[in-house]
Amino acid sequence: MRIITGSARGRKLKAPDGLDIRPTSDRVKESIFNAIQFDIEGRRVLDLFAGTGQLGIEALSRGARDAVFVDNYPTAVHTIRENLAHVDFEDRGEILQADAQSAVARFPADRFGLIFLDPPYDSDLLGPTIEAVMRREILMPGGLMVCESPREESLPMGGNGYAVLREYRYGKVKITLYTRE
Repeated sequence: MRIITGSARGRKLKAPDGLDIRPTSDRVKESIFNAIQFDIEGRRVLDLFAGTGQLGIEALSRGARDAVFVDNYPTAVHTIRENLAHVDFEDRGEILQADAQSAVARFPADRFGLIFLDPPYDSDLLGPTIEAVMRREILMPGGLMVCESPREESLPMGGNGYAVLREYRYGKVKITLYTRE
């Protein structure tokens, strides 16, 4: 796992051993950032189910103002802390050890310009978390929410001022982009 571009370009990130954390593949990550490349600069980022922190760190490398990383697992929190230190972004990253639902409930409305959701596959967490983000309105108007899921998973179609902007498919992975209008 490497940072693709920006100020930390080429830096390798750590990933813990085992199957508890499933980092986004480099190919899918590159495709995500190609799709959102003009929507990163200066934005506040929320990386839910952060795992290694690679999506939020890539956004920081590309000019995001700051990022909040949320994961419930101590191993993930430790890995994110190490990765932020490795790329010298500790001052721009905040880490919360919490489940996604309780973290979303903590944030005020209109807080983030970019949100990543990449929960463990087969966890049934993505749909309810998308709905919680929409209900709490923590995404700023004009912001983007990027969701990674198995290709066949059905996701909410929007509502409450949110709409699916686009869907991309990469093998067994689906990326869904939402925007808040």
